[in-house]
This record gives sequence, C-alpha cells and structure tokens, in this order.
Amino acid sequence: MLGVPIYPSAQFIASYDAGRGQRYYLFGAAGSFADLVNYYRTVLKQRGELVYEVPGTYEFDIGKFDEDRMAFPPGVTIKDFQSDVSGGYPNPKAGAQPARFPTIIQIVPVVSAK
Repeated sequence: MLGVPIYPSAQFIASYDAGRGQRYYLFGAAGSFADLVNYYRTVLKQRGELVYEVPGTYEFDIGKFDEDRMAFPPGVTIKDFQSDVSGGYPNPKAGAQPARFPTIIQIVPVVSAK
C-alpha cells in the first residue's frame, strides 16, 4: 500500500496529514539503526544519505519531489531514538512490547499524478 516494504516485525504507530493530499506513516522497530539502514539499502537498491550523525537520521528517496503538489518528498527516513539520554521512542500502545522503540521508520509514499 505504501509502495515500499516495511521492515519485518516493525509495528505501525500512526499516520499524519502532511498537507497537499499527502500522509506520512510512522513505524517503530526493535532493530538497531544500522540494521534498518542496511535493510532499506538492500530492498530499495540504493545507498541513501546520512542526514544527521546524532541522532542518526538516514534518508532514502523513493520518488520525485514536485513542489507544486507535494508538501514532502517521497521517501523513507530511519531515525535512531536510542541514546545515552533516551531509551527510545515510547510505544503508544499501553503495555505493548517493546515499551520503547530504538528506531523509527517514517514513510512518505509517492503521490499519484492527478
């Protein structure tokens, strides 16, 4: 549905209106930042780009950005939420496991042409 594979065992967290008819989708993953980056490098067959070293943020483009009809470029962003000061992104589902996700996946799907 989103046009890219979802990391195995990743859990859907929420989707948000990004504006201009776009949505973005968040998934929590128990896998490490490095494992997720390597997974998406393999399945998307591209190198991607390290945007920030701390906190680790990696982006993969999955479509062309049209500023006239898109709020965000289509892509997959991997963010490292685990550090010396953070145990990870809190799982919004009370009592669910894991209690915190060390890594978050954000997907902005390709918008179909109108």
